[in-house]
Amino acid sequence: MKNNKKKLSSEENTALLNTLKTRFEKNKDRHKGIAWAEVEAKLNAGPEKLWSLHIMEETGGEPDVVGYDKKTGEYIFYDCSPESPKGRRSVCYDREALEARKENKPADNAVDMATEMGIELLSEEEYRALQQLGTFDTKTSSWVKTPAAIRKLGGAVFCDYRYGTVFLYHNGAESYYAARGFRGALRV
Repeated sequence: MKNNKKKLSSEENTALLNTLKTRFEKNKDRHKGIAWAEVEAKLNAGPEKLWSLHIMEETGGEPDVVGYDKKTGEYIFYDCSPESPKGRRSVCYDREALEARKENKPADNAVDMATEMGIELLSEEEYRALQQLGTFDTKTSSWVKTPAAIRKLGGAVFCDYRYGTVFLYHNGAESYYAARGFRGALRV
């Protein structure tokens, strides 16, 4: 995923905006009362945010608007792919966990990837809010922001959706699985 460019060409910009607009219009229940023209104006004013959305899209996240923060005036995007984004799976939780592995290291870690993409890992609360907008991670799971006290003890937390319920689990932060990735949030 290493992409130092962080700026889209006009063709990439147009293609991304078309993809986002189509998804926005197809999933109106995720963002009631929000107009695409307002979102697009914000996106065009922040090219670095478009780059982050492009990387979210490129890694399989299918980002979409899920809310508007009246205090900050920001639109909120989450990864809305049915399963944890394919291009972000098989990663441990953070750099410390990656460095702690002596054998069979994963290629990357969720926290560094999110930082490089310019996004934040979803918190448990954000993950639960996402599940109110649809059904996600019925076959996969997603790392979520881990409380410092848990991380200090070597653990990390992840969520998934099974049996009509959102579950929060724990694992060693250095663990990684083909079906576990992470979902991100971006404020524009």
